[in-house]
Amino acid sequence: MVRFFSSQRFLAIYSGCLTVVFAATVLAGFARPQSGNASFDQITVRRVNVMEPDGTVRLVISDKAEFPGLYLHGKEIKRPDRGDSAGMLFVNDEGTEDGGLIYGAGKDTGKGPSSFSHLSFDQYDQDQTLVLGASLEDGKKASGVTINDVGSYVITPEFIADAERVKGMPSGAARTAEWAKFRRKYPGDAERGFFGRQTDDSVGMSLRDIQGRVRASLTVKPDGEPVLQFLNAEGKVTKEISGEK
Repeated sequence: MVRFFSSQRFLAIYSGCLTVVFAATVLAGFARPQSGNASFDQITVRRVNVMEPDGTVRLVISDKAEFPGLYLHGKEIKRPDRGDSAGMLFVNDEGTEDGGLIYGAGKDTGKGPSSFSHLSFDQYDQDQTLVLGASLEDGKKASGVTINDVGSYVITPEFIADAERVKGMPSGAARTAEWAKFRRKYPGDAERGFFGRQTDDSVGMSLRDIQGRVRASLTVKPDGEPVLQFLNAEGKVTKEISGEK
């Protein structure tokens, strides 16, 4: 009996049994239903995708390197202009972008510190209608809330391609003309109201008509003087009330 237990045949059988038991244990572990909840003290990631059971992306939290492009009905379209910020992207039930939060800050050599933050909410299949933003550039600070109208057009891959093409053009008359052509093709966008701090250190509120023209403004200048203005469609001040009169 001792000779049998020490024989190569016994060792082979013993080894085989251990292998079978180990494999069965591993498979049983994989087959066991996993818990739907987990608790962690810390999680370190570069990107988090929150998804519905059917695979529809609903929320993305990401660093700069992994920040997504535009989600449009379940498909992602590249946005090269989004490589400078980290943040969150909101996505609606149909897999289309619905707003987001982006932010960034840094110090460029010879330019000093700069920063920006932008929280926006989009209309269905269209652009942002409510924006909360702040910026610092060349020592000039600005922050405020903007209310926008958006056109009746639908954002499509063609729309994105047209916008990116114009954005990529150098500043100048040609770029200005292309932007005007773009707005004629996709009409209806207009800023309707703003409240906030301007880069000239004033604070105020402006109200615009459906074409985006300022028709009334209330401003407190850097020296503290309040000014209320009413303007006509051509931008001419028709009435002004200030702290002096």
